[in-house]
Amino acid sequence: PQADMLIHAGDVSQRGEDHEVEDFIKWFSKLEYQYKIFIAGNHDFYFEEETVNRIQKILPPNTYYLCDTGVTIEGINIWGSPITPTFFNWAFNRDRGKEIAKYWSKIPKDTDILITHGPPSGILDLTKTGLNVGCEDLLKKVKSIKPKYHLFGHIHETYGEYKSTHTTYYNGSILDENYAITNQPIILEI
Repeated sequence: PQADMLIHAGDVSQRGEDHEVEDFIKWFSKLEYQYKIFIAGNHDFYFEEETVNRIQKILPPNTYYLCDTGVTIEGINIWGSPITPTFFNWAFNRDRGKEIAKYWSKIPKDTDILITHGPPSGILDLTKTGLNVGCEDLLKKVKSIKPKYHLFGHIHETYGEYKSTHTTYYNGSILDENYAITNQPIILEI
């Protein structure tokens, strides 16, 4: 859709293979948006082996890769993280508790838009098996810093929006649990 900024909340590849990521970067870089931001997801093993600086060097000036890092664009503070609670042996998995909490502690208090691959606990995180699989420590951090928006994907079954007093949450997964495109990109007016 037409917009000034495009944000992708991870899983830019199927298995994180070099050729998949290279195809994504070529495609994403050519899209005609004023600003483009993306994070990696649990499928994106390629990015675990690379530094943010190395990825950023191959991107055009208006395209940003965030990995426990942030960027300020036109006065909007944006922070991104690919980290999700451990689930089998996927990329960017961290154990719940102290290990994952240290990543959330890096999120600045003045974050306006938070992009994480996974959801916070109890918010758009319900799987088809009836389990809430979001991160409790992420929920604590979001409630503490109160970003205006929290964007994520990861749990394909719970695409949509949830509004709390301070934060609007969006699960923007356009794929269903069978990896078929079933949902439209979410458009925000800021």
